[in-house]
Amino acid sequence: MTPFTTLTSIAIPLLRDNVDTDTIIPSREMRSTGRTGLAAGLFAPWRYLDVDSRLPDPDFPINDPRAAGAQILLGGDNFGCGSSREHAVWALAEWGISAVIAASFAPIFKANCLRNGLLPIEFPPAAFAWHELSIDLAAQTVNGHHFAIDPEAKTMLLEGLDVIALTLQSHAVIDAWEAADRKARPWIYLEPHA
Repeated sequence: MTPFTTLTSIAIPLLRDNVDTDTIIPSREMRSTGRTGLAAGLFAPWRYLDVDSRLPDPDFPINDPRAAGAQILLGGDNFGCGSSREHAVWALAEWGISAVIAASFAPIFKANCLRNGLLPIEFPPAAFAWHELSIDLAAQTVNGHHFAIDPEAKTMLLEGLDVIALTLQSHAVIDAWEAADRKARPWIYLEPHA
């Protein structure tokens, strides 16, 4: 993953409560099992006047010319609720979103964000609509206003670590534990046959 340190961007307002993962990326828009090819389906039911022809709705925020190149999305309460669809985070990231600021997040969606390098910030977002924001993860600030983040999640984002890379940082401790356990309980380890 790419480390997340600082970000300055216009904030796109999608200030709706209970935006679920099926709205973020509908199942009919998931045409592969990979992490790519999802950006065109991002918010498809709201983003297009006609989904099949991909006719954009000019009133939908990410179709606004001010959203071009923006990397921060503002959401309402309980953003990312619904299913545990990780594709929702992949679609946001592929479109170019690096951080979502919302009043609150569904826990699974928030965890999916962190596992995929997208910063979820719980903060009242309404005052930031269409403003340029500067996020400093090390200082835990948005335009100088403090936000909370779990220390382990902060480390993962700052260092660009996924959960496996984070675990591998404890490789020596894991190896030492396994060596001691092999001595204490050798019968639980299968030895390869020669």
